[in-house]
Amino acid sequence: MKLLTRDSSQFLIIDDDPALTRFLVTYLRQKGHTCQALTEGFQTATWLAHHDCEVVIVDLRMPKVDGISLISFIREINPKIPIVVFTGIGYDEEQMHAALRAGANGYVSKNLPVEQLYCVLSRVLSTCQQRARRETLNGRQPALLGAA
Repeated sequence: MKLLTRDSSQFLIIDDDPALTRFLVTYLRQKGHTCQALTEGFQTATWLAHHDCEVVIVDLRMPKVDGISLISFIREINPKIPIVVFTGIGYDEEQMHAALRAGANGYVSKNLPVEQLYCVLSRVLSTCQQRARRETLNGRQPALLGAA
């Protein structure tokens, strides 16, 4: 499965598990995408100030910075960038709704195959691309995915 019609998308993974971030970076790069990872949520503002990405993948439970607060913070920096939660807490309905209220665009359990995450990333990117196209057709400024 390819994401959208483009050959490559840019992802940022924020998760405190270095083994998981290495796996996801490798997986997404093998699919032909650009991917960076942060294992400390507090590094997000600095990273986004110096880099572009099209989707942020966030864990909910991390030391020092909780995922819900991080999602809200990313939303303040860039209201248009898609955010997908990839969490080991499973489908905790309260946490899922809190993440969506904070601004997440998708929610995937780490207990599912990684292909599920890839499908959600594809849908989120497709939706954002369609929204940007509609805004352009309506004469509005197009959404700048990944602008920092």
